[in-house]
Amino acid sequence: MSGDRESTSFAALRGQLQEAAAVFAGGPDALEGILLGLVDDVDRAVREPLEIFPVCHHSPASATAMARRLREKQPKVVYLELCEDLAPLLAELRNCRLPVAVQAFAGDVDGFPKEWAPLSVVAPITEASAEYQAIAYALDTPGVELVLVDRSADHVFQWDGRHEQAPDEGETAQDARAPEAGLHGEAVGVEIGDLRPRFAELEEHLLRHGKVRHWSEWWHQYVEVPLGESSGDAAVDHDTYRQVMFLVGSLFRRLAPGDGARVRVDEDRERYMWTRMREHLDATGTDPADCLYVCGAFHAASRVEEFGVRGRTGTFTISPRTATSWQYGLIPSSHAAIEAQFGLAAGSVSIASTEWAKGLKRTRVKPYRLAGQAGAKKATAKKAVAKKAAPAGPAAPVAAPAAADRLSGFLRRPPVLDALDEAELLGWSVEIVRAARRGGYLASTADAVAVFETSILLAGMRDRAKPTPYDFQDAAVTCIEKDVVPGRRDVRRLVEIMMGGDRIGQVGYEALPPLARDVHDRLEPLGLRLQQRGVRRALLDMASRPELRACSDVLWMLRRLMPHGAARPIMGERRLGERSIQESWDLALGTHQRALIELGYEGVSVEQVLEQRLRRDAYGPGATTATVLAAVEDATLYLGSRRLADELGTHALKVLAAERGVDGAPEVLRRVRALLAYYRTSEPVLPSWIESFVKSGYAHYCTLLPTAFQDEDATVGQVAAMLGFLFSMESLALSLGCDRTQLELAVGQSHPEDPSKTALLWAAQVQLGTLTRGELRDRCDALLADPLVVPAYPRYLSGFVHALEPVPGLADVVVEAVSNAFGRLPDAVLLPWLPLLVTTLRSNAAELAPLLIREAGRIFPARLAALDAWVPPWRTPPAVPASRRSAPGGHAPRGAALLPLHPAACDALAGLLGCDEGWTTDSGGPSERGALLTTRHPAAAKAWEAVLARA
Repeated sequence: MSGDRESTSFAALRGQLQEAAAVFAGGPDALEGILLGLVDDVDRAVREPLEIFPVCHHSPASATAMARRLREKQPKVVYLELCEDLAPLLAELRNCRLPVAVQAFAGDVDGFPKEWAPLSVVAPITEASAEYQAIAYALDTPGVELVLVDRSADHVFQWDGRHEQAPDEGETAQDARAPEAGLHGEAVGVEIGDLRPRFAELEEHLLRHGKVRHWSEWWHQYVEVPLGESSGDAAVDHDTYRQVMFLVGSLFRRLAPGDGARVRVDEDRERYMWTRMREHLDATGTDPADCLYVCGAFHAASRVEEFGVRGRTGTFTISPRTATSWQYGLIPSSHAAIEAQFGLAAGSVSIASTEWAKGLKRTRVKPYRLAGQAGAKKATAKKAVAKKAAPAGPAAPVAAPAAADRLSGFLRRPPVLDALDEAELLGWSVEIVRAARRGGYLASTADAVAVFETSILLAGMRDRAKPTPYDFQDAAVTCIEKDVVPGRRDVRRLVEIMMGGDRIGQVGYEALPPLARDVHDRLEPLGLRLQQRGVRRALLDMASRPELRACSDVLWMLRRLMPHGAARPIMGERRLGERSIQESWDLALGTHQRALIELGYEGVSVEQVLEQRLRRDAYGPGATTATVLAAVEDATLYLGSRRLADELGTHALKVLAAERGVDGAPEVLRRVRALLAYYRTSEPVLPSWIESFVKSGYAHYCTLLPTAFQDEDATVGQVAAMLGFLFSMESLALSLGCDRTQLELAVGQSHPEDPSKTALLWAAQVQLGTLTRGELRDRCDALLADPLVVPAYPRYLSGFVHALEPVPGLADVVVEAVSNAFGRLPDAVLLPWLPLLVTTLRSNAAELAPLLIREAGRIFPARLAALDAWVPPWRTPPAVPASRRSAPGGHAPRGAALLPLHPAACDALAGLLGCDEGWTTDSGGPSERGALLTTRHPAAAKAWEAVLARA
């Protein structure tokens, strides 16, 4: 095992720690073992032939030290702690505006539990990070190789213990503090350099004695600031930086609680990385002195046997990946998303970015940036050629195996008290007051002075001379914040924006997947900058510009596939058989760029992705008949594919035959009606599948009808939908060979106990003719006359209202039933009964109430003055038949009396035909009454007589 022998470099430090342990603990104990173990970890990491560069995630001090070290050493191979299968994506970072996240995505899993899908791993990258400096150096320096050595995305989930505990090592699901915090979705976050105490008591102790509120502030004050010094007696060189970071990583590692699963994952990751590095060294023959290993300080202080280029081999076997198919891409990220992903304080990444920019000016370190990086200054042609032609410089001289002890001097050195920068603090105070006034706060110059003085006061209370951004933020909140936030942002958020804001990255066009590029190309006729964040209004006039119809098709498919708000129609609609000639859209594709990119993982065009999703919905294990019919409708509406619609419609027959419940009956009825109406108006003949569906559905629902009437789980709305299917599709079903007797038997075998279903059954009997309207009215009157049934009368009304779906002709009877209740029930019964009626109708029949209201408006008088004299139609006595009146010439009407009573039309027609005989009179005897046709034309009668005689 590499590093078992102790070096003499840290002998003095070991002696001092032994003395300190004896003083504090009164003798050798666990404290001495911990303190000496820290020194051993530092000594071991320093003496490793392959230089280890410990970093902390998104740390400006680490990024500055990384840039400085890369220019000094010029390594030929850079090993980076990042998922090894993400390597092909790193070259695309130059086409993006940082921050962005490298993503591995798997929609369909093979080898993992189905409930885990979809799987997603993201690794966010910012400019103020050591990993970006290493990536930029390796990709833009000829002759330098970048090797990612951490476990693959597949192994992240292989080793994941989500069935036992939450994901570890910073791989926690993010919260939703702001819309920008959701840019990573539900992805598992992988960070380079997770450095935070895992011992809750230790973190609490550090925060309390450091007089800070959260971990990000403690790290900034006690690690970032000391390690960022580059001048004077407090300057921190490369060796000092490494030894301090080794010490911090070892401290957090040794004081971590004994979580076996988490420790096992950490150690397996370290074994994995050292195994990959030794394999690469053996395969290429590279000298370890020409390499640089960039990893988190926590893993740099590793104690596994496989540690180092001379570590133990053959003890760790890398398991094969599963059969899951992974897709890779870049998605936009933001400072807020990174903070939410890894549990950092709000605004900490923005403050780190500001400190990074200030540190570069102070230290004059030239950072690495990818050529062509969005936002980077364009180099002159001569500099670009010189940079491209310059090979990697020779490696720095290899350090002696026993490095000098820089740690003792750093620990004994008193903290450097930065002088107060009054100009900077005053500028902050004036700027925050200006921002507060724009945000609606009644801030003034006095508030700026108060913020300035309070910042100095808080810094002094916290034992620091120079106020930090966190001190200034607390001071601003104390002096300016009020009980009510007048605008969208509070003072704390305003300070975060002032300190750099929530920078949001963007993936460039060249780095987008083919589907996303295809979408932007097809929407180019709109003339909008859709890659930018924000909402863009698109106006489509297809009448004057027919080429925009293709854009309209793409937008409707994006609305179907992407989250709400990505493509939102303002004017225009698309329904079966209807197309708008003008449309207006609000488009936010730049804001929802991650969703568009992840859409590209599923296919190369939106049509392909939509077809795949429709098939997945229709053939999924939880697919219902309504789901399949919805897929048929979408295939017709968005894709215009008759082939796919017929295939899914045929599958709907199988799903319907397998269903034994009626939960989806209302949805099935609605979609079948819409599809039938569309095919009847757009096709010469109905598709064979829909004819078979109507025929099978008729028999299917007839079979289930008696059971549904008695089933307590089946609602009255579902049973009404079944009857609606049977009655509305009856003519088509009978023409296809169904038998109406089956429906009559099903209704006759139904014996519901629920009042609402009983009323529904009565309506079905009226439709079938087994119950007359008069008998139905008598039953309603009997219900109102029975005081024991009156409390349940609203449920009967609910059933009658639902009956308007299958039997819309009963609307007048329902209005009569409600009116009789209000007219006959006494107030003592009616008033307590009204709330139940209203809630019952609202909860069970809200969508059918408009039909009832229209019928009531037709029956009741329109004016209040006419209400007193108005008599309901059901109380009007039947009209007495009018007495017979003689027609012209004394003719008494027989049979149909319409023509004799109104002879004008017949007289006009007779005049046109030249008939002038006039109307006949009934003046003859009984023998002349009746039809005279056979007398005037006896030939037909004689022919029948001859036929009957022969028979």
